Amino acid sequence: MPGTCGTMKVVCVVGARPNFMKIAPILRAFREHAPQVQAKLVHTGQHYDYAMNEAFFEQLGIPAPDISLEVGSGSHARQTAEIMTRFEEVLDTEQPDCVLVVGDVNSTIACALVAAKKGVKIVHVEAGLRSRDRSMPEEINRILTDQLSDRLYTTEADALDNLRAEGIDADKVVFAGNVMIDTLLASRARAVPARTTIEAAAPCGSGFSRDAARTAGPSIGTEVPPTALAQSIADPRGSGFSRDAVHSVEPPTPRHPGERLDPVPSVTSEATAPKDPATFLQSPTGYAVLTLHRPSNVDDPATLKRLLDTLTGISRDLPIVFPIHPRTRQKIQSAGLGNFFDNPQILALPPIGYFEMLGMMSDATVVLTDSGGMQEETTALGVPCVTLRENTERPITLTQGTNTLVGTDPQAIRAGVTQALSGNGKSGRRPETWDGHAAERIVTDLVAWLLG
Repeated sequence: MPGTCGTMKVVCVVGARPNFMKIAPILRAFREHAPQVQAKLVHTGQHYDYAMNEAFFEQLGIPAPDISLEVGSGSHARQTAEIMTRFEEVLDTEQPDCVLVVGDVNSTIACALVAAKKGVKIVHVEAGLRSRDRSMPEEINRILTDQLSDRLYTTEADALDNLRAEGIDADKVVFAGNVMIDTLLASRARAVPARTTIEAAAPCGSGFSRDAARTAGPSIGTEVPPTALAQSIADPRGSGFSRDAVHSVEPPTPRHPGERLDPVPSVTSEATAPKDPATFLQSPTGYAVLTLHRPSNVDDPATLKRLLDTLTGISRDLPIVFPIHPRTRQKIQSAGLGNFFDNPQILALPPIGYFEMLGMMSDATVVLTDSGGMQEETTALGVPCVTLRENTERPITLTQGTNTLVGTDPQAIRAGVTQALSGNGKSGRRPETWDGHAAERIVTDLVAWLLG
């Protein structure tokens, strides 16, 4: 029950970058629509860059975390256990009315487990998404978090069917909408034009000189002036940029505790010759945006080579801009495929910020990705998306949106891109309640639920 004087305390948990775009509008809605709620932000440190914390949180309007657990990276089991141990102390001290978790990362399930053991109510935002692929750690996190939750907010109406099939009472479920789209719609006016990003990066070659391997692009949400972006690519040592920030992508947890996820100390086979910005900005077909990070796509050298060969062929007709995750870059290099970056039709960038990527996606002819969040963002933007996965936990982007699922089959990938180039790519529509007000609906319902 709520605390004294009608006040309520809600502990909100974040741990990794995809969580940030989801928690930002929720915290704003608490401030603007629920003054009786004391919302405390806990950052587990599952993925965290202290140097960029202030700038990143400021850009998305997120207050500094009230509590930082600083767990760092590790294997799935080790990281989850460490979060649980540290979060238990938070609950003992704070005694909240409920714990609010978002998404499907390790922090989500870890904190939900602790709350359940402590008898604290659990609220899950982005509930009911299912890929039917239990080889994905995120799928396990989704299923278990939903089973533990007392209030479940869904992004699409069909999620209720998934939850009912797993024995979850429909009375616990509220179709609220997509908070990540709240952030996208609120941020569009601040999106950095694609021209700004490409012109700043292209004169510096692939975006990765030997020195550039020591660090990578700006942290999500950091609006970087063109001169600063160019300077960071040319000499990243003094840029202050996050080493491993990449838009909307949760970096894979190491497969084993000793696996290195940082950029390799020296990269010698990537192209350092300048790329011509006109190749990407004046092409009659426009350009494609590519992101690639899932272990199923990058860890097996044969699969990775098949994908890169297919993308090389596509680039002859459609230039590709590739903000590359450091771990993906490592895998490309270790597989001996670094000559992929020599292609003048492919511009490999350091990982770029949220506002930069929003601008890149908005102006793209098509987006090729294995990211879950970008499937939703492209649907909201009306940009065709070709998803390089065998399944998706976001089927509404297929049925109502702009997404086409192609897996890693070269013929299917080429067909998806050809359809976009011909002007026959999915135009889709923005799904119901993806209107920029999901967080307001969540907070209004949550307060009423806690009071009831």
